[in-house]
Amino acid sequence: KIMAKKISDNGVVRDMTPEEEKEGFLTPEELAADSLNALRDKRNILLAATDWMANSDITMSDDWKTYRQALRDITKTYKSMRDAGFSFPKKPS
Repeated sequence: KIMAKKISDNGVVRDMTPEEEKEGFLTPEELAADSLNALRDKRNILLAATDWMANSDITMSDDWKTYRQALRDITKTYKSMRDAGFSFPKKPS
């Protein structure tokens, strides 16, 4: 059996022990997928909070359109909220 990998506390990638596998540690691939899902979840919450502006009786400003598009595009640049330089776009006032 090929053992999964994980990043150890000091940042060195090593084979997981059978005990660690039983405890449910995430592999780097699972951790990356989990991080991306967390980013998408937060992004979706921020988008949902502005959905009311997309109603037909409201004229959305260009600033709000740009903000919403930046939220939709954020996963093209970042895969985790822990990525270097990551921040959500600033919400217009």
